[in-house]
Amino acid sequence: MARENKLKELIDSVKDEFDYVLIDCPPSLGLLTINALVASTDLLIPIQCEYYALEGVTKLLESMKMVKSHLNPELEIFGVVMTMYDGRTTLSNDVVAEVRNYFGDKVFKTVIPRSVKMSEAPSHGLPITMYAHANKGSIAYTKLAKEVIKRG
Repeated sequence: MARENKLKELIDSVKDEFDYVLIDCPPSLGLLTINALVASTDLLIPIQCEYYALEGVTKLLESMKMVKSHLNPELEIFGVVMTMYDGRTTLSNDVVAEVRNYFGDKVFKTVIPRSVKMSEAPSHGLPITMYAHANKGSIAYTKLAKEVIKRG
C-alpha cells in the first residue's frame, strides 16, 4: 500500500536534522525515482551534453508533471546542471544553448566538464574532490556546490 510514499515517510522522520537531503536517482523512471520525486520538494536535473539526454529530460519532465499533479504538489525544479561538457564539440555547445533557452535562469552557470579523472574516481571509492582535488571537474563541482547553496 502506498509504496510510492515509503521514502517520503523515512525522510520526514529525520528531515529536521539536516539542512539538505540529496537523493541521487538512476536515470530510469522506475519506482525508486518516483519515490524520490514524491519525497522531494526541489528537483536538481543533471543533463549530459549529448543529444539523447534531451529525450530523457522530456520523459523526466512528464513524470514530474504527473507526480506533481497526483502525489506531490510541492515539487518544483530547483535547477538544471549541464554535465559531461566538452567545449571542443559543437554538440556540447548546442545542447547547452538549447537547455538554457528552454529552462532559462533555472540552468546553473557552472558547467561540469568531461574528465577522465572523474570517470576514475568511483572505481577508487572516492569522490572527485578527494581523488583529484585540483582536477577541472573537481573544481567545477565545488563551484556548483557554492552556487547551489547561494541559490538556497
